Amino acid sequence: MDKEKQRPAEPDILVIGHGSRDQDAINEFMTVAENLRARFPNRRVETGFLEFARPTIDTGATKLIEAGAKNITAIPGMLMAAGHAKNDIPSEINALSQAYPHITFTYGTEIGVQAAMLRAAKARIEEAEAALGETYARENTLLLVVGRGANDSDANSNISKITRMLWEGMGFGWAETCYSGVTRPLVDEALETSLKLGYPNIIVFPYFLFTGILIKQKIYAVADEFQAQNPHINVIKAGYLNDHPEVIQAFVDRLHDTEEGTGVMNCQLCKYREQIVGFESDVGTPQAGHHHHVRGIGTDSVHHSHPHDHTHTHEHDHEHVHKTHPMPPRQTPKSS
Repeated sequence: MDKEKQRPAEPDILVIGHGSRDQDAINEFMTVAENLRARFPNRRVETGFLEFARPTIDTGATKLIEAGAKNITAIPGMLMAAGHAKNDIPSEINALSQAYPHITFTYGTEIGVQAAMLRAAKARIEEAEAALGETYARENTLLLVVGRGANDSDANSNISKITRMLWEGMGFGWAETCYSGVTRPLVDEALETSLKLGYPNIIVFPYFLFTGILIKQKIYAVADEFQAQNPHINVIKAGYLNDHPEVIQAFVDRLHDTEEGTGVMNCQLCKYREQIVGFESDVGTPQAGHHHHVRGIGTDSVHHSHPHDHTHTHEHDHEHVHKTHPMPPRQTPKSS
């Protein structure tokens, strides 16, 4: 009994989100945190956002510390490991460790490619397929998987891996990968390519955790425009991942991996550690954040004065200071 009383409390949990100017996206992220509170009723769970939204990462951590936390497990709510998971969030955690040297912070890995995430993706696609009626056949359908896009070829390649696994696992006639920004092909380019393949059905599936400006303006709006221009085919917009039970399970799995010491990033293909083709100069780049100018400034619903035509177009395509490689130019086919 004495030993049981002396057992240290389990670490409290800080769930870190990207942040968004879109309040709907923030509300959805908070739902994930509520699910984790339900899964871990004896542990405090707080949230923190990298940019725009509140609370900020340091605010969420401070709230846990003021409530008595001694050990904090920080879980990044990022699908793939690019600059945010590798640089921006760790720099914030490093600053917190210096500010609170008596607190132990343990930083987890990105959600990554997991069986649970594939099951969640399958479920969202199946929900979209229901709109295609009884005559629908997957072999007559092209699946277009849309990733966020990053200035990290390893992270982008994982979206291609997701596409391939869904394609083969679900039996689609064809599948393509595209991105909402930063890299190519973009959604409109991929849809034009897909049209040439002749499939009567195209399912546009955003491999995103939550809604936001990218989902609404860079994916769904583009799909709607393409559908209007091509009424002879069916363009179906699948739902994004959101708080599907398998997504919550993936967060839980990453939490356990972190606390068991088994969660590791793919350092073999990390452009900051190895000379990856096209990114050779990034090796050894200092681990520093790039979001000071937008940290905690608020969503559009509470911060209408923030200009939306600034050059870094932060949520639209991440073309700001940590983007060191320009997006490849559009290729215009030569006429025969």
